[in-house]
Amino acid sequence: MDSGESGIIQPRLRLRDVLLRGALYGLAAIPILVMAMWCVADHHDRMEFLAVVGGLSLIFGGGFLLFGFFFWSVCGGDIRRWRDWRSVTGQTEGVTIMAPALVRSGVLGLVAAPVALWLYGAVDEAAYGSWLYGS
Repeated sequence: MDSGESGIIQPRLRLRDVLLRGALYGLAAIPILVMAMWCVADHHDRMEFLAVVGGLSLIFGGGFLLFGFFFWSVCGGDIRRWRDWRSVTGQTEGVTIMAPALVRSGVLGLVAAPVALWLYGAVDEAAYGSWLYGS
């Protein structure tokens, strides 16, 4: 990567790369979700935890993705990395950094949400006394 005259790292971020990185982060969040599920021992609390995580991931992931796409379209191709924060000179240029961050976070939430909701269904259907059911 090369820094241009304005101190902005080149090449600029591409939407495809940001979406793939967000999906990768979402896949990396799945083992953390499973480990957190094991920390909640009671069956009903475990189900409630998974339902809340899945629901909030869907809501916030979708919202972040929509705002990220909107900011991305407003930026007109001037998409910057977090490392380019020092290159922001005006009040409206912060959007150029927030657009990829919101898109990445939204994809992370939308990748992790179906897994949380699937785990909710699996815990709900688990037989009493099984390792998935809880105590």
